[in-house]
Amino acid sequence: MYKNLLVPVDGTELAEKAMEQSIDLARQLGAAIVGFVVEPDMPLPNVGTQPSAYQRQREQHEVATDTHAHALLTRFGEKAREVGVGFSGRHTRSDRVDQAIVELANELNCDMIVMTTHGRGAFGELLFGSHTKNVLSKSKIPLLVLH
Repeated sequence: MYKNLLVPVDGTELAEKAMEQSIDLARQLGAAIVGFVVEPDMPLPNVGTQPSAYQRQREQHEVATDTHAHALLTRFGEKAREVGVGFSGRHTRSDRVDQAIVELANELNCDMIVMTTHGRGAFGELLFGSHTKNVLSKSKIPLLVLH
């Protein structure tokens, strides 16, 4: 039933938990994993910022986010392959993390999305938001939430 799992990760301690538990789940189900990293877009320049300086900052940002995503997905892929779980990795840049997750899950016909939550509570959600809660409200694909 579940053969293609989308697992968004961000490099935090919770992401490590998502990696380990999703790999174990995929192994039990005979499923493959698509690891997904959504990196933030470069913020718009401040008033008075020179275009050439902003372009340099943008290029540095792109290199840094590409490097981070590649390292994270490489580590995730190695862990999955060690136990015989199929793995592919994707990354993108977006400030709409939840939308990017839902769109990729639909595009790849994923059967399930596996995410972690910080469990900050109502006040924490008010301050920081909740990508997991937003994915749950936007997606018709089953969502496994790890805490």
